[in-house]
Amino acid sequence: MELDALLLSRIQFAMTIGFHFIFPPLTIGLAWLIVALQTKYLRTGDELYNRISRFWIKLFAISFVMGVASGVVMEFQFGTNWSEYSRFVGDIFGAPLAAEGIFAFFLESAFVGVLVWGADRVSKRFYWFSSLMVALGSTFSAFWIIVANSWQQTPAGFHIVNGRAELTDFWAAVFNPSTIPRYLHTMDGAIITGAFFMLGISALYLLRGKHREFAKYSLKLSLVVALAASLLQGALGHYHAVQVAETQPAKLAAFEGLFETQQGAPLIIFGIPDAEAGRTKMEIALPKMLSFVAFGDFNAEVKGLNDFPRDEWPPLAMTFYPFHLMVALGLYFIALTCWGFWLLIRNKLYDNPLFLKLAFFSIPLPFITNELGWIAAEVGRQPWVVYNLLRTADGVSITVPAYQILFSIIMFALIYVVLFSVWIFLLRKKINLGPDMQGKGTGADKGVTV
Repeated sequence: MELDALLLSRIQFAMTIGFHFIFPPLTIGLAWLIVALQTKYLRTGDELYNRISRFWIKLFAISFVMGVASGVVMEFQFGTNWSEYSRFVGDIFGAPLAAEGIFAFFLESAFVGVLVWGADRVSKRFYWFSSLMVALGSTFSAFWIIVANSWQQTPAGFHIVNGRAELTDFWAAVFNPSTIPRYLHTMDGAIITGAFFMLGISALYLLRGKHREFAKYSLKLSLVVALAASLLQGALGHYHAVQVAETQPAKLAAFEGLFETQQGAPLIIFGIPDAEAGRTKMEIALPKMLSFVAFGDFNAEVKGLNDFPRDEWPPLAMTFYPFHLMVALGLYFIALTCWGFWLLIRNKLYDNPLFLKLAFFSIPLPFITNELGWIAAEVGRQPWVVYNLLRTADGVSITVPAYQILFSIIMFALIYVVLFSVWIFLLRKKINLGPDMQGKGTGADKGVTV
């Protein structure tokens, strides 16, 4: 069987991006929770909040290092496997990626060192300032990356010269139609990820009866943040969907399994899209709701896939199912955190074993949701690597043989297995050791085995 360089390049890129995307949402979310803890410490002077934050800083630092390591590998593919794509977008991407490196990544990296090693060497105020700079740095870094990705989805501020996209309006390119909806949606997902991570680990300590003072405050903080972020994500998801409906109608049709253009289009809750048959089987739908959600009008017209050339359809299953699973998990996050908040106001949160178990086992779910959203967004753009300008098949390198790509996939897969195992091992080790609360006079809490 002949190896397909295009397919292998896409597999490699999906693998490297997917693995890297485990870490930035977690570190961004944790960074802002650490800022909240350090702010509480700065205002009250209560050492409890400082010691709580220093435990989460350890877990943050482990994940930050993994994110840096996985991100470096990712970047080399642009010049190797995707040289034609890099040639096409190089003039556009140079500015935002340079801004990300200069103003964001180095800002974040410099102050991470203060957070990890400087707690007893700098003032409380400067330590708080360092936590804020890490959170801002990670947030700014994500902004410039999302600018580059969003430009691929909704290009703006350019013209084509000699087969290349050249920048004509920097701010139009930065604030292209999908930048703000995509950025807000992604950042809120990061807050949910960090909050559920803290929520689940705190729940584990309470289930084991260990570190209760630490766990109760961490659980309360993360629950309130997770609830607010989960509710907000509903509004942000709608905002993003409106943008997709306006600028990428084929993607919206694939999200919803909508084949025929309709006025008063239904919102499909469940179904099995069949591209060959041209319909969605076993459909359960809310009448006219897609028209209302996308355009604010129950009778608005929504374009179906049949209005687009067949060779411009996104891969249907890989768009439809990830999108619907992402939405279902988002509803689960709202339900779980609403229940937790109800338990909190009734003073029954910390001793409800069912909620605590669900919170612990829900730790991976925001990570999965992030990956599903990324798959839906990127696969839904296909067959374009730059929407309506450059097809994915035309962006691949023509000089890299398929067997070399296959070898690199195997090599990267082995490296990622090792990195992921090391990450889990280090997290478990720190979690089992538990927070250092002895300075608060709480006694030597024993560890808890994960």
